[in-house]
Amino acid sequence: MSRDEQLKSRWDAVVTLLSDRFADGDPLDLDAIIYLIGIQEYGKVNQTFQKDDKVNLMHIAICRLLVPYGYYEFDYVDRDGWPHFKAKDALPPLKAGEQTVLMKEAVVHYFLESGLIE
Repeated sequence: MSRDEQLKSRWDAVVTLLSDRFADGDPLDLDAIIYLIGIQEYGKVNQTFQKDDKVNLMHIAICRLLVPYGYYEFDYVDRDGWPHFKAKDALPPLKAGEQTVLMKEAVVHYFLESGLIE
């Protein structure tokens, strides 16, 4: 199986897993999945979030997803429980499609690392 086919297969597994659990089977998009990862990383899953909080949750998720790639490192958790990350390396200039592939790879890695997909 080629690398692209493997990524697609694993991405589909993530989408199915999360869509079945959180969207009654309606397929979630990348942004929704990043948002769910942000909630997971924040750790307060039974909370209602305001618009600014939702943006922050997505930022947390993106930072966490890019830690294994060397772009960010965990820094600390503030007194309100929000994790903070430090930028270690600048992201390379990527076209929109390349950004999407990078984020899908990072999401797949996150779920492989957690043991939720194979």
